Amino acid sequence: MEHISVLLDGPSMNRAITRIAHEIIERNKGIDEVILVGIKTRGAYLAKRLAERIETIEGKAIRTGELDITLYRDDLSTKQVDDQAQVQQVDIEYQVSDQKIVLIDDVLYTGRTVRAALDAVMDLGRPAQIQLAVLVDRGHRELPIRADYVGKNIPTSSAERILVNLEETDGQDIITIHKVD
Repeated sequence: MEHISVLLDGPSMNRAITRIAHEIIERNKGIDEVILVGIKTRGAYLAKRLAERIETIEGKAIRTGELDITLYRDDLSTKQVDDQAQVQQVDIEYQVSDQKIVLIDDVLYTGRTVRAALDAVMDLGRPAQIQLAVLVDRGHRELPIRADYVGKNIPTSSAERILVNLEETDGQDIITIHKVD
């Protein structure tokens, strides 16, 4: 995979996360009925970062949770899945019914990951609303899904790949675009 260019460095990524945090607070008129739910792996770390920013802005903690949507994917039969995969793929300690759920992911591409996350959330109850926040929207949707909050829109070709590196998983905050061979 050939490296093309850096799209967001650490400070740019932090500014995007701060902007998304402000937008979430503003759109929802506060955070009292909001639960941030990160889609594992990088979406979960981004949700924690957003929660920290929101707590700094609002002066109180926001509820958070995590989803591992592996067993909800529509391409499960074509993916390698560990035989020991757990049926319980949800780590949300709160009732989702009548709450505003903000799903968090790193990159929005085809929309299939988000569809799987929607299924997982709906299995927990009936939220008042489900919103979507992504760090990067690269286009090429296969499903009618769009993000409510976007860090950066990056139109791509299908011969390109966006890589999001986070300090927690990769040792540095950087988003790059690569040409797929």
